[in-house]
Amino acid sequence: MTAAPPPPRPTPPDPASTPDATAESATGAAAPGSRGAPASGTRPPAPREAAAAPARPAGTAAGTAPRPGTGGHGVRVAAPLSDEDRGRLLAGAHHDPHALLGAHPVRGGLLIRTLRPFASGVTVVADGLRAALHSEGDGLFAGVLPLRTAPEYRLLVDYGESTVTVPDPYRFLPALGELDLHLFGEGRHEQLWQALGAHVMDHQGVTGTRFTVWAPNAQGVRVVGNFNYWDGTGHPMRSLGSSGVWELFLPGLGEGELYKFEITRPDGSRTVRADPMARRTECPPATASVVHTSRHRWQDDDWMAHRGRRPVHQAPFSVYEVHLPSWRPGLTYRQLAAQLPAYVKDLGFTHVEFMPVAEHPFGGSWGYQVTGFYAPTARMGTPDDFKFLIDALHRAGIGVLMDWVPAHFPRDDWALAEFDGRPLYEPQDPSRAAHPDWGTLEFDYGRTEVRNFLVANAVYWCEEFHIDGLRVDAVASMLYLDYSREDGGWTPNVHGGRENLDAVAFLQEMNATVYRRCPGVVTIAEESTAWDGVTRATHHVGPGGFGGLGFGLKWNMGWMHDSLGYVSKEPVHRKYHHGEMTFSMIYAYSENYVLPISHDEVVHGKQALVSKMPGDWWQQRANHRAYLGFMWAHPGKQLLFMGQEFAQGAEWAESHGPDWWLLDPSYEAEPDHRGVRDLVRELNRHYTATPALWERDTEPAGFQWIDGDASEDNVFSFLRFAADGSPLVSVTNFSPVVRHGYRIGVPDDVPAWREVLNTDAPRYGGSGVANSGALKTETVAWNGRTGSVSLVLPPLATVWLRPA
Repeated sequence: MTAAPPPPRPTPPDPASTPDATAESATGAAAPGSRGAPASGTRPPAPREAAAAPARPAGTAAGTAPRPGTGGHGVRVAAPLSDEDRGRLLAGAHHDPHALLGAHPVRGGLLIRTLRPFASGVTVVADGLRAALHSEGDGLFAGVLPLRTAPEYRLLVDYGESTVTVPDPYRFLPALGELDLHLFGEGRHEQLWQALGAHVMDHQGVTGTRFTVWAPNAQGVRVVGNFNYWDGTGHPMRSLGSSGVWELFLPGLGEGELYKFEITRPDGSRTVRADPMARRTECPPATASVVHTSRHRWQDDDWMAHRGRRPVHQAPFSVYEVHLPSWRPGLTYRQLAAQLPAYVKDLGFTHVEFMPVAEHPFGGSWGYQVTGFYAPTARMGTPDDFKFLIDALHRAGIGVLMDWVPAHFPRDDWALAEFDGRPLYEPQDPSRAAHPDWGTLEFDYGRTEVRNFLVANAVYWCEEFHIDGLRVDAVASMLYLDYSREDGGWTPNVHGGRENLDAVAFLQEMNATVYRRCPGVVTIAEESTAWDGVTRATHHVGPGGFGGLGFGLKWNMGWMHDSLGYVSKEPVHRKYHHGEMTFSMIYAYSENYVLPISHDEVVHGKQALVSKMPGDWWQQRANHRAYLGFMWAHPGKQLLFMGQEFAQGAEWAESHGPDWWLLDPSYEAEPDHRGVRDLVRELNRHYTATPALWERDTEPAGFQWIDGDASEDNVFSFLRFAADGSPLVSVTNFSPVVRHGYRIGVPDDVPAWREVLNTDAPRYGGSGVANSGALKTETVAWNGRTGSVSLVLPPLATVWLRPA
C-alpha cells in the first residue's frame, strides 16, 4: 500500500493546560500481517508488552502526577518535531527513530518523547519520579523533565479501559555489536543466525526480544506482530549505519510471539515480510515468523564424538530417503521419533535423508521451494521437536542427511522476493534472476551478504540441529549461466564462458566452511552434468582452470539413468543395451559417487521401481531384487527412496505417502512385498559387514571386472576388494533363464567360495535356485584368470560369493 502523507503538525498544548489530554488517533491503516489489525482510529486493547500496571491511587486522574513538583506543570512542553521528522516517523520511513524518541538531554532538562498509538495518556515512572507527558497528537507524547540524566524509567501508558507499564524501547543502546556488523559486511559471519532475526535476551538489565533484519534499500522498517495488533506505528526500527541492518529491542516480549517486518520501500509504498532469519514459523498457510528459544537438551554426545572417526568415503553409507510429512501422514516429529528410527535400524540403513524440511508454503513442492531457510517446517511441530527426532535417530546409530536448496526461492510477496522493494537476494537483472524451469528466483551469489546468508545457513543446520550431511539440490542449475536458457538469453562471464563464477565461489566457500567447522559432516551434490571436480578439494585446480567444488560425494545421475534404462527393457533386448550397465565403470572414480534411486525416479509418470520392470508380477519383482543386489555391490554409496524397499507398485504421492497396506498380513500379496523388504534388510546386513563393498569405493584397485562383456547372456560379474585384499564376487543374471554350470574366473588364492546372498531365495519371493555348499576354485583358466568356479545362476537374480 502507499504510504500516507505526513500528517499536519498539531498546535503544541498550552503549558498551563492539564497534562493528560487525550491523544489523537494514529494516522493510516494498520499494516497487514497474518493476523487482523484494528481499523484506523479505533482503540484496541492494550498492547501485550508488559503486565498491566497496578491500579492508580484513588483520586488520581489518568496521566496526572500524584506528587507535587514531579509532574503536571513541572513537565515543560517539548519543542515540536520538524515536519519532515514527524512525517517520516509516522509514515514508517525514518532511519533513526531513536534520535526522535526516548530520552535526550536538552537545554533546561531531559526531553522524553514516545510514540504510543491509541493511548490517551503516558506517564514517565521511575524511582522518586512520576511525570505525565504532553500529547503532541497522532500518538506522540513528550515533555521536558527537570533532570540532568536519564533514569531507568518506565512508561505507564493509559488506554482508557486499561493501563500498562513497560520500559521504553527507545532508551536502549543497540543490542547488536559492531563485530557482528563488521563480519556480516565482510560476508564472514559464520553464525549469522545469532546476529540477525529475533532473539530473546537480557539487555541493559531488562529481558526482551531483539529484532534485527537486513534491508539496505528500505526507507524505514517497523516490527509488527500480535503484540501490537499488527500495527507497527509505535515500533519503528533504527538503521545501523551503512550495514543495511535495522534493529530494535522490545522489552517484555518473549518466545512464542508472532511477528513480521513492515518495510517502507524506496518509492514510499509498504510491504510486510516474514523474517528471512526466522528460526520458527507459523504452520502454513499462515506465514508469520515466531520468536523462538530452543530448550532441547541433546543426548547424542557419543554419536557426535565419533561420527567423524572414519572418513565417509571409506565407511558404509546406505541411505533411506524420506519425505517426512508423508512417511506416516499425520505424525508429528515426536511421533516420528517413536517409529522411524526403529524402522530404519531394523532394515539396516546407516543413514536417513530427509527431503527439504526448511519451511515452505506449498506442500506440493515437497519442500524444494523454501521461504524459511532457517526454520524447520511447522507442519509437524516446533524446531525443538525436530531436534528430538534427530536425537532419537542418532541414539539409534543412524546418521541424518537433509536436502538443502540454495539454488532458488519462490516469488511469494511476503518472503524474499524484492525483499526491501528492490532485488536483494536475487540478481538485479530480471533475466538473470528468473529461474527458467520452476518460476522461481535465483540467488545473487556475487553479493557478499547473500552469500553469507547461505553459507551460514549450511552451518546452521549442522551446528544447531546436528545434521550429519547436506545434499545440495540442483547444483547444475547454479553452475551454468546458460542453464535452460536459449541462445541470447544469457550473458557470458568475464572470460566469455558459460560458468557462473559467483556460484562456483559460493559452493567452494560453503563446502570449505562446513568441513572446517563441522567434523564428520558430508556434503553431497546433486549435479547432473560432467562438471570437472565436483568432489575435488577446492585448492586443487583442474584442467579447466577451476579448483574443485569441495563436495564430499556426488549423486551419480548417469548411472541411475543408464541402469534404469537397461532394466526397463525386455530381457530379449537387453543384450543390445549391455554397455549402459558397464559404462559407469569408465568414469566411476572421476568423482566420489552415490547411486541414487530417489523420489525423482518414482513420480510424475516415471513409475515406481518395480513397475519399471518388464514381465509379469513375478518377473517384475525378480528384476527388482536383482537390480538392488547389483546396485548394492556396485562401487559407490546407496540411496533408496521410501516405498521402494517393499516394491510398492504405485508412484509416490506426497498426499498419502507409501502404500503401507501392502504389508498388512491380511492382504493376499503381502508375502511378495515383505519378501522384497526382507531382501533389503539382508543386503544392508551383508553390506555393513563386508568392507569389500565400501572400504575402497573411491579407489580403482577396489574393483575388477570378471566379465563385463557377457552381453549374450545378460550377465555381469565383478570382484570387490577390501583394504586388506579380501574379496567379494557379485554375479547378476538379467535373463529369465537358469544358467547351469556357468563358469567365471576368480582369484586362484581363494580355495573355495560360498554363496552369502541370493536374491532368488524363496524367503524373498524367488524360485529357490541356489548354490549350496562350497564352490571349489578349479585350475581351469577362464576370463583371463588361472582359476575359476562353476556355479548355477538363478533367473533374474544377483548372487554374492565370499571366501568359504
